[in-house]
Amino acid sequence: QVQLVESGGALVQPGGSLRLSCAAAGISFSWYVMGWYRQAPGKRRELVATIFGAGAPTYADSVKGRFTISRDNNKNTVTLQMNSLKPEDTAVYFCNGKWAQNNYWGQGTRVTVSS
Repeated sequence: QVQLVESGGALVQPGGSLRLSCAAAGISFSWYVMGWYRQAPGKRRELVATIFGAGAPTYADSVKGRFTISRDNNKNTVTLQMNSLKPEDTAVYFCNGKWAQNNYWGQGTRVTVSS
């Protein structure tokens, strides 16, 4: 019954921008810390950004100043605005929701940054 669905992944040239979205259902959304993780080809999954219920964000050093995470607790959505994209941002991006021992994942959306 819990569902996290990502969208917005695409092929983009270096320096371009994308906006990823995640729609959540089946959870008390405002209680959850939401986040974006990514997994590049041949690499393990890594944290990109998180956002607490009231809107306080955190970012991996590699994306600070380029990515912005936000949430809408009325619409049960979390977004990731990605600017100045680099080839090393290429990955499948996953939406995550965490509260206490509950930990949920979406299926991912693919981002490819290439010239």
